[in-house]
Parts: sequence; structure tokens; C-alpha cells
Amino acid sequence: MKVYNTLSGKKEEFIPVEENKVKMYVCGPTVYNFIHIGNARPYIVFDAVRRYFEYKGYDVNYVQNFTDVDDKIIKKANEEGITAAEVAERYINETLKDADGLNVKRATTHPRVTNEIDGIIEMIQTLIDKEAAYEVNGTVYYNTQNFDEYGKLSKKNQEDLEAGARIAVNEDKRHPMDFVLWKPKKEGEPAWSSPWSDGRPGWHIECSVMAKRYLGEEIDIHAGGEDLVFPHHENEIAQSEAANGKAFAKYWMHNRFLNIENKKMSKSEGNFYTARQVAEEFGYDAIRMFMLSAHYRSPINFSRELMESASNSLDRIQTGVFNIKHVIEHTEIEKMTENEELRKATVEGLVKKFEEAMDDDFNTADAIAAIFELIRFSNTEITGDVSKTYAEFLLDRITTLSDVLGLKVEKEEELLDEDIEKLIEERQQARKDRNFARADEIRDELKAKGILLEDTREGVRFKRI
Repeated sequence: MKVYNTLSGKKEEFIPVEENKVKMYVCGPTVYNFIHIGNARPYIVFDAVRRYFEYKGYDVNYVQNFTDVDDKIIKKANEEGITAAEVAERYINETLKDADGLNVKRATTHPRVTNEIDGIIEMIQTLIDKEAAYEVNGTVYYNTQNFDEYGKLSKKNQEDLEAGARIAVNEDKRHPMDFVLWKPKKEGEPAWSSPWSDGRPGWHIECSVMAKRYLGEEIDIHAGGEDLVFPHHENEIAQSEAANGKAFAKYWMHNRFLNIENKKMSKSEGNFYTARQVAEEFGYDAIRMFMLSAHYRSPINFSRELMESASNSLDRIQTGVFNIKHVIEHTEIEKMTENEELRKATVEGLVKKFEEAMDDDFNTADAIAAIFELIRFSNTEITGDVSKTYAEFLLDRITTLSDVLGLKVEKEEELLDEDIEKLIEERQQARKDRNFARADEIRDELKAKGILLEDTREGVRFKRI
């Protein structure tokens, strides 16, 4: 299996730190709002990476954090007149709801920064003791001049980094590239006691601490979006390797950006979409198919036309599976024939084609192409007399490979009117009980299934959209 390693700039044979185990850390979101469609890409592609490792028989320890204390969270809390913890809790729940919709498996561990403060303080103290960090007026900085390999991930030397960075004038720093590990609190901010000041950690230190606690000092894969290469992942390497005295992650994986109609996604451009908004129009399953239709190291362009194409592609797989199941239910031939035994080799050849694509740096685009070939083959196979055993064999191969990519092969059954009425009744009761979160959840659930609720003077009505 080959993995493209950002650190070396080339594909490398995957050799785990521990035999038959994969220790994988994926940077999660800062939870101050709904995840946007760009955030959905690393969620989906690295979930597919994890699933393929599991398919190959590896025991995967998959850690994805939540940054639940941050300037943006604090700003949102102040705007709404609630605590930062309440903001974080709300959007952790919303993020997990979207991840579930995208068929992303829950991480082995979803650590939160606010639960890791003791470990953060301990690592910072270790760095100070090793002269890899220093304190000035309650702020602790990482000493980049003490780490000779600083810049090895982003392939930039110190001079390049200084020239390319936007660095505010700060006379407390010994060097412009030094970065904050701990900062004193400001009025109205959450804070924790430390040997240096009552305050909170900087952004970068959290992942070094959580990776070490839940995966160990040496991990196999560290992953995230390409925007994290510098400074976040560069700084993680500096912190972890200085503190632990050994290499941090063997392989660094980064997905490329998503553009909207060939433009960078931006609120100022008016082309900013949350994953929830896109799912309401196209469904979560279509988003997943769209994201996996390109190699993770290729830029991907979002458009309605491409989303519709992804939806149609998924429908082809689901229709093929439906047709095979129909044959299984209705064929009168039980045992596989001699000719069918021979044709199994063609199927296994396509399974191998799928595996070769995924073994080549997780090429999900070519893996999906192999599934389509399987669908085309099975469509021709089940047109005549076919045995139940052979049809089940075809179904097993298609569903197994689709599951590796997290693609749902069964169409969701359309809600019957009586089911909708039951959910409306439950929503009405939830509103009476002032359980507005559940009421909103039911409305969103129905909308995602193409049912729009209308609150009128005569009661609640619904229509299909």
C-alpha cells in the first residue's frame, strides 16, 4: 500500500509503527458554527482511508478532536449572551449530526481541548525545561530557534517563513516565528490556572497533547486539510518532537481545497454553504459520492451540476443493487451453475482493480470506477436465468466495496403519510414540552427527506418538495 507523504513529498510504502495497527489522528473543527461544505471533505476522505485500513484487516485507532475553546467561540458566546461551553456543546452536537448524515464513522476518541488542560500544562512545562519554550509576562512561547528542523513539513526555511508570514510586532518574542503555547486570560474569557498565568492554551499545542495521550508518542498518520500544513502541523511537529525526543508522525496526509463554481469559498463572495444546506437540497449521500469522485490530493470544484451528477451516479449503484435483490427474492435456481463459477473470476478481477486503486494512495475515484464496472457486469448477468447463490455473490462484492467507501447502496424508503403524521404529532408534543431541540430536529429530518412543514392557524400541514 502506497501513501503520499507530505513530509517527504512522495508516495511511500505504508509500514505501521506497530504490526497490524494504525494510529491515526485527524484534526477536527473549531466548533463555533455549522461545518461548511469544505469541512466535509476531510471528514469523508479520511473516513474512507480508515475504512479501507479496516477492510485490509488493520486495527485502527482513529482520533479526531474538537477545539472547544477559541477566540471565535468566545466571540459567538458574547454575541449570544451565553457561555463558550454552551456554544461549543451546541455545535459539537450539530457537527456530529452532519457527520452521521455523511455516514462518517465516529472516531475511536473525540477528545476536547477543555478536558486536556492538565496534559497541555505538563507538555508546556516539559518544553520549558528543555529550553524549547520560554515565558514572558504570563505568556509562554515556543522557541523555534531551538528546533533545527522547523519548516521541514512545509519545505520552507526560516528566512522564507519569516518573509511569508504576517507577524504582528511583538517585543516579547525572541524570534518572529515563535508562537504561543499559553496566553493569559482577558476579561470575560474562560481560563485555567497554570504556573505562568490564569489563561488558556494556544491552538497548536492541543493536538500534540491529544495525539500523545490517545495514540502514543509515535503515530502512523496525521491528516487534515492542506491549509493546516503551515503553521498548525509544522508547529505540532516542533512541539511533539522537542517534547518527546522522537519522530512524531510517519505519514502526513493532506486533502486539497474545495472551490465553489471555480472560486474560493467565501462569505464575502456570497458562495459560502454549510454541509447542512447542501444536504437539504441534494442529500448527504450525494455529498459523500461527490467528495469521493475525485482523488483527495486533487482540488475539487463544487457546482449544482456536479452534485446532480454525483446523485445520479449513486442512483445507478442503488438501482443495480435493487435489481440484484429482486433476482435473489424471485429466482427458482438455488445452486450456482458451472458457467457462473467461471464468471466469478471476472468479478474478483474487478475487486482486485478496486483494491489496487485504494492501495495507490487511496484513489477513491478509480475505486468508484471499479464499482461501476461491477454494476454494469451484474446488470448483464442478471438479465437471464441466474442462481440465487451467484446473485448473492454479486451482491456481497458490490455492497462490501461500497461500504469501504461509506456509500449507501440501499435507497431510503419514502416516508408514508401516516409516518409523517406520527412525526408531526411527536413534534407538537415536543413543543408543548418546550423541547425545542427535538422539535427542530424532527423538522430538519423531514426536510432532508423532502417533506416541508408549514405551521398555519389551522395546524401543521406538510407538502412534498
